Amino acid sequence: MPSLMKLFSVNVIRNSLLVVLFAGVLFGPIFGHAEKQNEAPSTTSALTVTLIQPQQTALPLKIFANGNIAAWQEAIIGSEANGLRVTNVLVNVGDVVKKGQLLADFSAESIEAELNQAKANLSEAEAQGKDAINNAERARTLQNTGAMSNQQIDQYVTAADVAKARIDVAKAAVDLQKIHLKNTKIYAPDSGVISSRSATIGAVVGAGTELFKLIRQSRLEWRAEVISADLPKIKTGMQVNVTVADGSSFKGRVRKVSPTVDLQTRNILVYVDLPANSSAKAGMFAKGEFVLGQSKALTLPQQALVMRDGFTYVFVVKNEDVQKDDDKKMVRQVKVQTGRRIGNLVEIVSGLDAKQQLVATGGAFLSDRDLVKVVSSNVVLPPAKK
Repeated sequence: MPSLMKLFSVNVIRNSLLVVLFAGVLFGPIFGHAEKQNEAPSTTSALTVTLIQPQQTALPLKIFANGNIAAWQEAIIGSEANGLRVTNVLVNVGDVVKKGQLLADFSAESIEAELNQAKANLSEAEAQGKDAINNAERARTLQNTGAMSNQQIDQYVTAADVAKARIDVAKAAVDLQKIHLKNTKIYAPDSGVISSRSATIGAVVGAGTELFKLIRQSRLEWRAEVISADLPKIKTGMQVNVTVADGSSFKGRVRKVSPTVDLQTRNILVYVDLPANSSAKAGMFAKGEFVLGQSKALTLPQQALVMRDGFTYVFVVKNEDVQKDDDKKMVRQVKVQTGRRIGNLVEIVSGLDAKQQLVATGGAFLSDRDLVKVVSSNVVLPPAKK
């Protein structure tokens, strides 16, 4: 029995060795060929590029700001009449009015009646006053005759003075009612645009009630919020380019700078006068640029820049590599800091010098130390668009 078990084990081992040997003979060439293929060096084609150099360009110096458009001055037009009914409203929001133009009417019947009564009281006072004055004059003529005592004469003179005072009171009452009658009509205090209307026909309003708001002289201003550090650069009369939400732009002028700084934002308000024919409306949000002048700057076209991970890069070829006769050059990825932009040009604040040559386009397909094939290095930058 032990000999049979031993013989079985020997047969199993022998058969296993034969299987392994057969597999090696059959598949060995295939695996060997695959390994040779993997060991073969890979060849990647180099990206064909053109090279450019940064250029010195005159770029405008600007301060950027945001703010709201508001009325230069907004007049509140109210009622001076008390307890009168609105009978007519002649204007609406957006209407352009002239100084002295009639805007609304109040009922005037009660005021006219009171005026007539005041005039009647004045006539009565004048008649009584005339009689009292005549009596006083006659009494004075009898002063030296002894026909009347001095006490009686003084009484007539005093009555005349009281009559004169009553006449003055009656005249004042007439003038007051004339003012009340005038207040039944609402006139524009200045030329401009109606920006708000509260007056409603049939409403009974009290003295001081707001009826209209008027943008005086139709003048608007942009109230720009500027950081206090930029304040020394801003001067009265400076030109400002203002752009509103619909994309339309127009030019304004700095009228004045606020004397105080906001304690929360540390910004300061700059008041910019806007042209009367602009598309701006009070309440609009606007962006603007304060034009300070021009300065030279190192610039590149936008397509030469690559954005990666929130940073800006360019791909530079060393000058000594460019002069070599090799078909392929190595590029290095260089981080740069950008500044102003105008048209297709971008200011390079740091990271490059004017003599370096770099890839003009296609940087998005490159990585650091990639090989490229240079076909041209005489690219001229496009002119700045103003």
